[in-house]
Amino acid sequence: MKILSIATFALYAASSVSAFTPANIKTSTPSTTTQLYKTKAPVFDEVCDTTGVTLKRFMSEVAMLNPEISELTTLFGGIETACKALTNLVKRSQLPSSETLGYQGEVNVQGEDQKKLDVISNDVLKRALRFTGKLGVLASEEEDTPVDIMPENAKKSEIVIDEGERYVAVFDPLDGSSNVDAGIPTGTIIGIYEHDENCVVDENCIGDECTEQEAQCLANTLQPGTNLVAAAYCLYSSSTFLVLTLGSGTYGFTLDENIGEFVLSHPKIQIPETSKIMSFNEANTHLWDAPLQEVVTGWKTGTGKSGETFSSRYIGSMVGDVHRTLLYGGVFGYPADTKNTSGKLRLLYEGAPMSFIMEQAGGLSTTGTARVMEIQPEIVHQRVPIVMGSKNDVQEVIDAYAAV
Repeated sequence: MKILSIATFALYAASSVSAFTPANIKTSTPSTTTQLYKTKAPVFDEVCDTTGVTLKRFMSEVAMLNPEISELTTLFGGIETACKALTNLVKRSQLPSSETLGYQGEVNVQGEDQKKLDVISNDVLKRALRFTGKLGVLASEEEDTPVDIMPENAKKSEIVIDEGERYVAVFDPLDGSSNVDAGIPTGTIIGIYEHDENCVVDENCIGDECTEQEAQCLANTLQPGTNLVAAAYCLYSSSTFLVLTLGSGTYGFTLDENIGEFVLSHPKIQIPETSKIMSFNEANTHLWDAPLQEVVTGWKTGTGKSGETFSSRYIGSMVGDVHRTLLYGGVFGYPADTKNTSGKLRLLYEGAPMSFIMEQAGGLSTTGTARVMEIQPEIVHQRVPIVMGSKNDVQEVIDAYAAV
């Protein structure tokens, strides 16, 4: 096990940073056919498509059919436990006796005021993932850099590389937390990558001799979405949902509080190819790129390619908006604008995992000029513009950018 100072990692990350705007993202038109990923898609059987099957049984069946990913069973056991704990925290947060609402009094690496629930949620997830014994390094929205998950190191200015574990986790512990005081739906987003087996640090190196080796190992968190082996989100709303993909379809589970288990409620989710719903912050329309303005205007007036007049549904919580979009069809977008030229959503632990889930449900996800899944992160908290949802409608956005 090796320890790397935050300063060392910051130097390494800074050396690879370049301007990142929609104009200089490599153009890539997403295919409407099945996407190719680094890892082989797992095989499922009829048990995995049976409504009412618990998440534990579902993952056990997947592990039996696909021994190479059997360790994901333990990892999702930790994720399941964390989501149960977080849904209880969110539900109780409105009670007078709860002390989880309001601000922590600190600012995270994004420059945002941290809510108390942000910090608590981050700690809950780190502990749950730590006890799976399957993770070496993780990256979170609430952490300055990738961090060790051992509690004795959690508050130190160090990062520990554990070479013995298979997976790397990235997550947003409480998406939409800015609205939590008003009881608006919130969620957790998680992406799982394989740890690089070539991540080797010489135990005999001293000081700066092993800096580059350590930095390269930490770069395990900086992987494109095409390297994801799994992604999931939990939605805390009228019910608690856990939606996941292992690279072979998108599956939705609902928490049955009577038995304390997530049960399969939405097997093989398929988003409609065409829709009549859009989810954007339309107050910023005048700040968007001209191609997107043109497409959205067409949707509003019924003069777009589908000929449908769209209605608007916008919560302002990515997990809530994407969940509705998956089930009903539509387009969710947080595009770039003149104020935020690189967008607002984070590529590594929001954009890529949610794009993986969306694509596995038959949808598309784009920046307008590039497939989100193919973008190589350069820094942990890199931002990216996103438009995702129903295939035909997102393709209309891609075509509009291509025409320009």
